[in-house]
Amino acid sequence: MKPVNVVLVGIGGYGGFYVNALLQGGGKYPYILNGVVDPYPERSHYYEKIRELKIPMYPSLEAYYAVAKSDLAVIASPIQYHSTQTCLALSQGSNVLSEKPLCPTMEEAFMMMKARDQAQKFVAIGYQWSHSQGIQDLKRDIMSGEFGKPLRLKTLVLWPRTDSYYARGWAGKKQDANGTMILDSVANNATAHYLHNMFYVLGEGIAESAFPSVVRAELYRANFIDNFDTAAMRAYTENGVEVLYYGSHAVNQSKGALFRYEFEQAVITFDDGEHKKGSPIVARFHNGEIKEYENPNQHPATKLWMAIAAVAEQGVPVCGIEAAMSQTMCISGMQASMREIVDFPEAIVKRGERFWKNDTGHYVEGLVEQMTHCYEQAILPAEAGYHWAKSGESIQLSR
Repeated sequence: MKPVNVVLVGIGGYGGFYVNALLQGGGKYPYILNGVVDPYPERSHYYEKIRELKIPMYPSLEAYYAVAKSDLAVIASPIQYHSTQTCLALSQGSNVLSEKPLCPTMEEAFMMMKARDQAQKFVAIGYQWSHSQGIQDLKRDIMSGEFGKPLRLKTLVLWPRTDSYYARGWAGKKQDANGTMILDSVANNATAHYLHNMFYVLGEGIAESAFPSVVRAELYRANFIDNFDTAAMRAYTENGVEVLYYGSHAVNQSKGALFRYEFEQAVITFDDGEHKKGSPIVARFHNGEIKEYENPNQHPATKLWMAIAAVAEQGVPVCGIEAAMSQTMCISGMQASMREIVDFPEAIVKRGERFWKNDTGHYVEGLVEQMTHCYEQAILPAEAGYHWAKSGESIQLSR
């Protein structure tokens, strides 16, 4: 069988994950990494290894396509480049696996969809939970009605991030100097998987997600950034299912990801916190029965091997543009719900010296306990009456 030619766009940051996976090998189909694209390749931990293997390096995707072709373009660049690089790759005859999130705006999502349809190629979006065996098995059981009607899904992810995280030029920004939208935030980057997953498991088909119809969000920040580092949100899907999300980087201890999905006949829970790594997803039926699903973090490179397999088999991705758009729409609603980000009061913002992974940063005193309380009670901070909290507007959404 002819190997699948792969070009990797972005080898620093999360792109290093793809470099490592591609160099180690995996999946059931042969492939060749015939080029990497990065304007600053020397910043990558894998730079010397790539040079040693004589894998061609290019400063831009345009430079790569001027001399080479690929069956699959893997895009691991910052959020603001996802749409333009995806469209370029499609126009050059490549299928695409682009990292999450899909893109900053719905306009770009439709642009990507049009480019995909014109090229008659596929676009997969790298939400690794969507590609995991555990989530795929759970989604099939939800689709089959095994748990009954969905009632409420909620997720909590509290992950500290420090100065070095926000030192990256685009981190925490709404847009760049040219006005290009970025919308980087706790909900649209590091914890995007968990917000997206609630809509994904409610989708009527394997490659579909439910969509939000109403969104109300509270957006806050402790760090000196444009956008928010803390969010609480309540949405309702088009079918009336309540979806709650709580996430923050302005904390001094890690908690989650954890979720509780409530159905008519069962409650499905997951906790992958510091002391529970590898724990399964557990469905507890009201009649006392228990069913477990594989931890969705077990095999993060599955999305890559599935994309290569989709090229080889001319298959369809389990998480494409349509399945990823619900996240983009929800983020759009969240940003509209609170157009001006609320700063936490200075009195409760603390400066931690080497408080997380030997780095320094800001966190909000008591926020872990407060966000946990809101999650447990299924309320937003303003509803809890916290003095720093402010309610956002209710935003109606439509596709």
